Amino acid sequence: MSRKLFVPLIGVFLFLMHSLGLPTEAFAVKQRYVFGGGPAGGTFQVVANAIQVYTPVKKIPDFTVRAQSSAGSIENLRRVNAGKSDFAVVYSGHLYQGRKGRLKHDSKVYNDVLALGYLYGAPAQLVVRKGMGIRSVSDLEGKKVGVGNAGSGAFANCELFFTHLGLWDKIERNAMGYNDAAAAFGNRQLDAFWLFTAFPSGAVIMASQTNTIDLLGIEAAALNSGFYQKYPYFTKVTIPGGTYRGVDEDRHSFQDSALWVASADVPDEVVYRLLSLVYSEEGIAHMVSQKNTFRDMSIENGVKGIVTPMHPGALKFWKEKGVL
Repeated sequence: MSRKLFVPLIGVFLFLMHSLGLPTEAFAVKQRYVFGGGPAGGTFQVVANAIQVYTPVKKIPDFTVRAQSSAGSIENLRRVNAGKSDFAVVYSGHLYQGRKGRLKHDSKVYNDVLALGYLYGAPAQLVVRKGMGIRSVSDLEGKKVGVGNAGSGAFANCELFFTHLGLWDKIERNAMGYNDAAAAFGNRQLDAFWLFTAFPSGAVIMASQTNTIDLLGIEAAALNSGFYQKYPYFTKVTIPGGTYRGVDEDRHSFQDSALWVASADVPDEVVYRLLSLVYSEEGIAHMVSQKNTFRDMSIENGVKGIVTPMHPGALKFWKEKGVL
């Protein structure tokens, strides 16, 4: 049963109890909304956890938000569309492709996932070991590469980029999460590993503690191959030198926007209330306290990177803020 039907039925039930003079307190229902995060070591899970533990959200009397781990962006898109999650983090590009039935190996149209707001920019990061002669993406041919969790945005974007370059079938692919990849890299079971997450990444920091690492600059490969023309939702980004130990110079890459999304079945008022709390001055300060990645969250950036339909509750909120 969808929540749009379930909630009114509960209201009718409580009204009848009240009309009969029966106590209703014991029958009060506190709705539970599931927030899909991501794998351990990634920023998606930090988002879900941060919103779950934010005190004003915890004090909402009639519903709760519960974080739930997932493989990442693609799984989140599917779970929200199927009603298995109510909120989640999904990359703008995957939401765009999903609504048009253009996901890799998946022609299903995901129309029940609606955008709420911009969270942060997620850049591609490709970690290698210094002194191994890997100076460009093409040098990874024949190498062992961690490509992200199957079902994650990292995996999907790695496949997208490497397929575009004609390298996907020329590397030894290892599907695993960030922390597992960092550990395997540290044990020399991988020559490189790919991340698609905000910097600094805890997994990259972990890898740099046991190895002399480097980041590959991948913007040149994207530019020279027409990657931006084919996938216009990606934008250029610079990872500053000094972000990671041993990487002293800037590295140029590309990024997608990580968006907060919701099921079309989530009531407008629930979306509006949560946005009002999380995008308040105090709410953004809380998010930044959980991870500095969220420093770009603001009212001004609230609809940044959104190229797909928004939830009515979000439209109401952002229009009132003068953003739309």
